[in-house]
Amino acid sequence: MNEIIKAIEAEQLKKEVPEIHVGDTVKVYGKIKEGNRERIQVFEGVVLKVQGGGNRATFTVRKTSNGVGVEKTWPVHSPNVEKVELVRKGKVRRAKLNYLRSRVGKKAKVKELVK
Repeated sequence: MNEIIKAIEAEQLKKEVPEIHVGDTVKVYGKIKEGNRERIQVFEGVVLKVQGGGNRATFTVRKTSNGVGVEKTWPVHSPNVEKVELVRKGKVRRAKLNYLRSRVGKKAKVKELVK
């Protein structure tokens, strides 16, 4: 039974997985279905956390829209995620940036990693 589940999940994995880490600013191109039409909407924000592995891997992106914080959790291998584009790398020392939820304005920014 376990080999059957692993084989089915292996078929659903994407070939090119984006290299994203916590603190990065990313643009997620997500497919949205409206009636019988399908369009792509961009969601740009900071990656708060990356969870799971394999087929169940997810990442959470946070942005502020009209002064309100919006978070969305995206499955890495979902067919509804067209692509994930890295805007800038972030310099953080935490695995999960839950403290950003209580911050507003410039304090909610993550420093850029310069190499």
